[in-house]
Amino acid sequence: MSPAAGVNIPLLPKGEGAAKPASVAGAVFNVATTIVGAGIMSIPATVKVVGVIPAFFMILIIAMLAEVSVDFLLRFTHSGETSTYSGVMREAFGPAGAIATQIFVIITNYGALIMYLIIIVSGRHFGLAFVAKPKGDVLSGKGEHLGILQQLFGVHWWNCREFALLVTLVCVMLPLVFYRRVESLKFSSAISTLLAVAFVGICSGMAIAALFAGKTHFPRLIPHLDEQTSFFDLFTVVPVIVTAFTFHFNVHPIAFELAKPSDMGTAVRIAIVLCAVIYFSIGLFGYLLFGDSIKSDILINFDQNAKSAVGSLLNSVVRISYAVHIMLVFPLLNFALRTNIDELLFPKMSQLATDKKRFAAITLVLLVSIYLAAIAVPDIWFFFQFMGSTSALCLAFVFPGAIALRDVQGISTRGDKIIALVMIILAVGTSAVAISTNIYNLLH
Repeated sequence: MSPAAGVNIPLLPKGEGAAKPASVAGAVFNVATTIVGAGIMSIPATVKVVGVIPAFFMILIIAMLAEVSVDFLLRFTHSGETSTYSGVMREAFGPAGAIATQIFVIITNYGALIMYLIIIVSGRHFGLAFVAKPKGDVLSGKGEHLGILQQLFGVHWWNCREFALLVTLVCVMLPLVFYRRVESLKFSSAISTLLAVAFVGICSGMAIAALFAGKTHFPRLIPHLDEQTSFFDLFTVVPVIVTAFTFHFNVHPIAFELAKPSDMGTAVRIAIVLCAVIYFSIGLFGYLLFGDSIKSDILINFDQNAKSAVGSLLNSVVRISYAVHIMLVFPLLNFALRTNIDELLFPKMSQLATDKKRFAAITLVLLVSIYLAAIAVPDIWFFFQFMGSTSALCLAFVFPGAIALRDVQGISTRGDKIIALVMIILAVGTSAVAISTNIYNLLH
């Protein structure tokens, strides 16, 4: 099985020097950007559903479990003879474990990348199953929901959805996805993380200003159950937060580019703390600002409050910064997707980063297919609401917990196995309830 693309790969021909080891700071930004992704816009809606206090503890607990699950992966990786997630699963469960991991990464990331392209041009975000689907638009829209390009320049053929997306792919994504090392994306990841922090700053500033003006909504501290929101609906929030903390597919490529792979634990902890603060802050201030009118995508609320000149300016700034943020997240998810497709289809061939033709072919085929899927299927809401309850949960908690329980290296302590078992039970139980509730809500 081929190791992760870019792992210990010299980028220059022999005699011209090898690639420098990655920095811990770069690893922090790459992990943080992988975590934040598009999930940041759905967090305020989760706070609305479960309340501020339960949301805080949900984010805290899932963040802690994510750190523990990564610790399991890294410990069994260093004790074994592999450098990939699927490799650890192969050592624990044989070829079936490796294939299951690769397929789940492909499903999760391919679906997420299609969703990212839809968000970038159309602004259609997919959040909680029982919240109405939003109809906001970012770069390009249709009918009454015009995108920024159409608002600024009018409706033309060159700012239609298909062409705007094609230009974005060629000019922004294409150069970034051709990097062969994750470390090369550290600067774009830093910008992406700063944009997420800036978004939190905008929301918090608006919420504080509204607070002094007496226009804020008192946040719901605990969930309010009625005929529209049942107890079981609360479980549909968990997959949203789990998906927001699913980054495990990029742990190995990032870790093995560091001078000391053991530094990855430090980078992960810093990134998780940073993202947990971002998530809770945007959830609290977003809900404080918009109250029960909060949508499953907070961009819709900014769009609805763009009647004044200042509101319109803030709406445009938020939408543009969010679109750029998603563009910069795209290559990180594409990196793991490309690596796992190569491992699945070409397990006996040379490392992907050393084979320029295979690397370029897989990269281009992926880009074209994702673009065509985003154009042909502009609404994957039905698919996305189940992704967090299945493949993302498995990658984040079930598989790492199973590895610790299997313990083929004999390094798990009794405490590790108890935590792993609890992690699996919580993940499977929550997934079952969330899927059942989603199906019931769809049918009714």
